[in-house]
Amino acid sequence: MDQQSWWDNVFQRRRGLLVFLCCAFLFRLAFGLCSEFWYEDEIQIYLLGLKFYSTGAWPYFGPDITFQVQLPGALQSLLIALPLFALPIPEAPFILLNILSFLSLCLLAWYCIKRLPETPRWFIWIWLMTAPWTLNYSTHLVNPSYLLPGSIVFFVGALEIYPWTTRHLISSRVANVMMGAALCWSMQLHMSWVILVPFVIASFYFQLRNKGKGAFASLGWFFFGAILTGSLLLPTFLKYGLTAGSGGTAETIGFNAANLLNIFNLTEGILARFLSFASFEVARFLGGNSVKRMAFVRAELWVIPFLVFLLAVGILQPASMIALWFKQAHPQRDWRAIKYLTLFTVLLLYGFFIFASKPPSSHTFYITFPIAMIYSLYCWNYFLSKRRWQTFAKVFLACGIVFSIGLAAYRFYRVSLYVDRGRPLGAIVQRDYHILGERRPGARY
Repeated sequence: MDQQSWWDNVFQRRRGLLVFLCCAFLFRLAFGLCSEFWYEDEIQIYLLGLKFYSTGAWPYFGPDITFQVQLPGALQSLLIALPLFALPIPEAPFILLNILSFLSLCLLAWYCIKRLPETPRWFIWIWLMTAPWTLNYSTHLVNPSYLLPGSIVFFVGALEIYPWTTRHLISSRVANVMMGAALCWSMQLHMSWVILVPFVIASFYFQLRNKGKGAFASLGWFFFGAILTGSLLLPTFLKYGLTAGSGGTAETIGFNAANLLNIFNLTEGILARFLSFASFEVARFLGGNSVKRMAFVRAELWVIPFLVFLLAVGILQPASMIALWFKQAHPQRDWRAIKYLTLFTVLLLYGFFIFASKPPSSHTFYITFPIAMIYSLYCWNYFLSKRRWQTFAKVFLACGIVFSIGLAAYRFYRVSLYVDRGRPLGAIVQRDYHILGERRPGARY
């Protein structure tokens, strides 16, 4: 049995896969617990749930967009508070978040394996679990982290409805429920939920065109899914009405001429940021500026060889994905549909940000992560059928894991929950969220 067959065999056996999944979950949970906790955005998200846990006051509103704008709905607060009721320790919300993100990544891995049987299973599993954007942005407590489960569920459902991308792996009923539930899930977590609306409209159009009146039954399943998560919005609108209950979110929409320059920036614009979701982006997660990044390098000199290698790969990956878009031949017959869906997604983002109040930071459209990742796996499909590229992939993944361990160790004593675990623990034990901090001035909840 050659080396490649051995790797594939491990990921095909139930026991081998189960061991990997257990290790992957624990690795991701440990990484999340070592990540940033004391920055203002993270504290404010934690306080949303801690306040409900402490006072029992129903959380009519969720994350703050600005000091005047706040998303409606109780979902974000409940995602923090319910684990505290079950297990009153500071780590409890991290555990639930990591369960949700882990399960959604398992769904995406299963789906990609079914779509791309030529791509080694081990690569798909390990890459999805350890890629920087799934490791750094779905393991620690900030509201975009909770977008990953919803976005994966949504886009898997959408791809199974669109006639040119479906593989008939999921029934149309289930796909519609997935899209409806994921839309209303995302609606309560981040303003980027509006990006999903054109995809919903497209799914309605294709179903009505293909099924005629018979499509109304399928659309009913969509609204059933929407009720499952959207019901947490109802108390807010019943109490405050549609206008006040929207939390001022309409104020964030308007023509923004300044974004015309931002979105077309070649290195920091939308296209580069979108493709970075499926690349080993390093600099962003080392710190917000050069001073913080150099502080990490000076403190962890041993990581420099891994850092240089990953930086180079992380630059080549987006460039390769752009070049490979023009490739015509592909083992998968739906390559053309996938690459044009990716192009549509990028153009859609350009259009949305012309009317967005904020510049296009990567986290503001993290909800499109599944499209970028699926497209990238189609790109790597051709290369990973060759042994030398499989060897390169193993080295790449191993270096990424080692680097992530170094980054987690660096953060543990500097920015993680464990810098001062006693504060959130005291707030939980005494049921007094003020011990941890205060909500932003003017917060509706």
